[in-house]
Amino acid sequence: QVQLVESGGGLAQAGGSLSLSCAASGSISSTNVMGWYRQAPGKQRDLVALISTSGATNYAPSVKGRFTISRDNAKNRVYLQMNSLKPEDTAVYYCRLIAANVYWGQGTQVTVSS
Repeated sequence: QVQLVESGGGLAQAGGSLSLSCAASGSISSTNVMGWYRQAPGKQRDLVALISTSGATNYAPSVKGRFTISRDNAKNRVYLQMNSLKPEDTAVYYCRLIAANVYWGQGTQVTVSS
């Protein structure tokens, strides 16, 4: 089994910054993709950013140039640095690990005030 635990998030003003961290533990494949998704109230869960163990990244157009995803393979951690935050970035942010199976974290709230 794999467990994902997110930390970070919270409240920021528009234009500000926040960072998220996700720690994976358990039986983790050496080749995997980790990433972040977000879900705003009443909306579907959408991709924010993904990163593979080789460092290849993929960003949603709405966050490209503002958010940066990174990972530490030795520590099985993935990070999301969020800059130039906008009120529309307000959502619950979920960590995801994709290997032979798919795993989700419990989510962490990010709220951006205008």
